[in-house]
Amino acid sequence: MQDKQKEVDFFDAHAVSDGWDVFTPQANARLIAAFVRLSGLHHCARVADLGCGSGVFTELLRREGFLSVGLDISPKLIALGRVKYPGLDLRVGDAENLPFDSGSLDGALLSGLVHHFPDPSRLAKEVWRVLKPGGRFVAYDPNRMNPFMWLYRDRSSPFYSPIGVTENERPVLASRVVDVFRKEGFSVSTDYLAGLAFRYVATQRHRKLLLIYNFIDNVIFNLPVMKPFRPFLLTSGEKLRTG
Repeated sequence: MQDKQKEVDFFDAHAVSDGWDVFTPQANARLIAAFVRLSGLHHCARVADLGCGSGVFTELLRREGFLSVGLDISPKLIALGRVKYPGLDLRVGDAENLPFDSGSLDGALLSGLVHHFPDPSRLAKEVWRVLKPGGRFVAYDPNRMNPFMWLYRDRSSPFYSPIGVTENERPVLASRVVDVFRKEGFSVSTDYLAGLAFRYVATQRHRKLLLIYNFIDNVIFNLPVMKPFRPFLLTSGEKLRTG
C-alpha cells in the first residue's frame, strides 16, 4: 500500500520553496503536446490533472482550451497553486478516492503519478470510474528500461539515491502498467519520450552532471532504435466498457 502521509509530508515540504517544477518550460510544453496527441480529446473537454502539484500542467491544459481541474494530495502545493494561478480549479484529494462523480470526465492526465503506487490497480479503477465511456487517460512516468532511471531511482541499483523521492516511488515497466489498466477495462497503448530537460535534481553532486545527462538524453535516446529505452514512458488508454 502507498504510505499517503509520507507523500503529503514530502510534497508539503517542497511547497515552501516552490521547488517541485523540475522540468524546463519547453519540457512541460512537450508533455502537454503529448497529452493532446495521445488523448485525441477536443478542446473544451473536461480534463482532470491528477497529481497536479502546484498546477503547472493544469494551467497549461487550461491554456490549450480544456476545462481543467487539478487534484493533488498535498494541501500546501494546492494552496501555492491557487496563489500562482488565480481562478484555476485546484483541489486537495487522493487519486485512489477521486472526488469526482462517476462518468463525469472526458479525460485525465496522470502527472507522474502511476510510479508513486506500489500497486496502481486502485488508481486505474478510479480513473475508469470517473471517465465517461470513450474517455481517455494519458500517464507519464519514469521508464525502468532507461539506464539512467534504473541506476539513479531503482532500489535494485547499487547507485540508487533516495534523495528527492518518496519511499513509494520507483520507475515502472510498460508491460506492468499496461496490464493494470487493461484489467480495468481500458484499451491501452504505450509511447516513449526523450529530451525532457530537467532544471535540477535533488542532490548537489548529481546537479553537476545534469548538463551531461540532458545532452545524452536528447542526442542518444531520441534515436529511433533507442525508443523503448527513453527516460519516460507514456501510457494512454480509452475506457471501453460501462461496468
